[in-house]
Amino acid sequence: MCGIIGISSNKSVSASIINSLKKLEYRGYDSAGIATLSDGEINEVKSEGRVDSLEKNFDLKNLKGNIGIGHVRWATHGVPNSVNAHPHSSYNVSVVHNGIIENSTILKKHLISKGHNFKSQTDTEVIVHLITENLKTSELEDAITKTLKQLHGSFALGIVFKDMPDLIVGARRGSPLAVGYGPNENYLGSDSYALKSMTNKITYLDDGEFCIVKKDQVNFFNDEGKKINKKILELSSDQANYDKGDFKHFMAKEIEEQPNTIKTGIKEYIDNVNKDINIPNFPWKIEDITSITLIGCGTAYHSCLLSKYWFEELTSLDVSIDIASEFRYRKNRFKKDTLYIFVSQSGETADTYAALDLCNKNRMKTCAVVNVIESSIARDSNFVLPIHCGPEIGVASTKAFLGQILILYILSLKLGSLRGDIKKISYQEKIKDLKTLPKLIEKTLLLDNDIQSISSTFNEVKGSMFLGRGFSYPIALEGALKLKELSYIHAEGYPAGEMKHGPLALIEEGMPVVVLAPRDNYYKKTISNMQEVIARGAKVLLITNKSKNEVVSENIWETIEVQDTNDDLLPFLLTIPLQKLAYYSALKKGYDIDKPRNLAKSVTVE
Repeated sequence: MCGIIGISSNKSVSASIINSLKKLEYRGYDSAGIATLSDGEINEVKSEGRVDSLEKNFDLKNLKGNIGIGHVRWATHGVPNSVNAHPHSSYNVSVVHNGIIENSTILKKHLISKGHNFKSQTDTEVIVHLITENLKTSELEDAITKTLKQLHGSFALGIVFKDMPDLIVGARRGSPLAVGYGPNENYLGSDSYALKSMTNKITYLDDGEFCIVKKDQVNFFNDEGKKINKKILELSSDQANYDKGDFKHFMAKEIEEQPNTIKTGIKEYIDNVNKDINIPNFPWKIEDITSITLIGCGTAYHSCLLSKYWFEELTSLDVSIDIASEFRYRKNRFKKDTLYIFVSQSGETADTYAALDLCNKNRMKTCAVVNVIESSIARDSNFVLPIHCGPEIGVASTKAFLGQILILYILSLKLGSLRGDIKKISYQEKIKDLKTLPKLIEKTLLLDNDIQSISSTFNEVKGSMFLGRGFSYPIALEGALKLKELSYIHAEGYPAGEMKHGPLALIEEGMPVVVLAPRDNYYKKTISNMQEVIARGAKVLLITNKSKNEVVSENIWETIEVQDTNDDLLPFLLTIPLQKLAYYSALKKGYDIDKPRNLAKSVTVE
């Protein structure tokens, strides 16, 4: 959440900062701002709303300066407006900030007593005045070290100084921050995606570190202010130019890219010659793992919930799942024979990273399932399983969800095989079925017209429900989440068998209810639950797989049939209509699909 860019160069930087902010806009878009240094002054321009609004507010040619910082904001403290937008500046310091300062109220009272005047409602402005105060008695490096020790909470910072017009300071605790290297200029950024358009040489700051970035050199320091050496990583450049192409929204493109996401994942992990799954460099002996704990947030949590069914079906391992924000605050009983798996699209999800950090401190076995292999969660895990789906810009995750569940399914199959829990013939049959999945998803994507016509009904009601059993239950949760995220319609996912234990009271005449009832072991029970809601006036949208047998029920409002495959793989296909339902519902309402209100892509605050 929130995005930072900083550039120190031998030429004007304002246009480059604006271009980078546009790439970072999926991280925050309540407001935006930029500050440059020229002629001994801090030039600051801020605007409520998107980067386009900021760009219209000033002439880039007149915003001079070879050094500057920019920010896109996702509001935490203070309403979204131009006053609360970043950067925040004093007479000699300007700061952009991702994260939350938890002791800002105490620090603010202290600074006011020393004569500092505050303009905004933000916690960030405290940092500005704290640095300003500390510079009165300390040189730069000592002032930064002292300031960082006084701050409680999470932050990634970009700081420029009126009296030091050749440098930017970056600092990190909790929120990600990277340095990029270019010819005659260097960069600071919260996101490698924004930096990749300018460089593929990057260094990531670790917690507690800060850096001083100049156009021709970068120095790094630890939390005690001592200079340290850091590695420069060379990133692949294949993701640098990701755009919408002919699609109206990134989300639409990313939904259509899902066959390729699955194809790429299968190519990376399936050994066609030996009809086997290849997970190279797995660092543990299989007999040393007797249980698995899966941890994630939001859509990633739904991936964990679904994979629990697979691990239980395909292995004899004990399996538990946890929401990251709950895991880290409970009294956990860590076990050496447990593999802790952390699932995150960005690899920067603050709660998930904190849960990982807790496991690392207790010396547990940790594995990351992430989309960004350079991310904090990937770097700090013992082992990484990339999902290989390329950049995902739409805030509501689509292809990353399918990428996550693919890798978790592949892992469950492989562990089941290694432990002898699956017979070899069954194992190889499931691998064979898996290779047909991209084509099945391509065919399922052709259901566009049916879903478009159905979506209007969801916009005309105050709420809806999504029901499923077994593998379909997590997909019901994910479908409800997508509708909430994009269309701002109240939607709830439930296990179908739980309706009679309370939620059935909410059913009223005309309420749309999505029932996921693939023809698996749960089919007949789910159809019975479906009939219960129909009897109370619900309009049921049944999503099932193709079969020669007719549905055993009457009075169904609409039916969508996905392709048929083995039960393990049906969740992949059932997900597609729900993604499209949410997309078309939001499209008809005219909402901003790629940037839904109050949400951001990379959740780097608790």
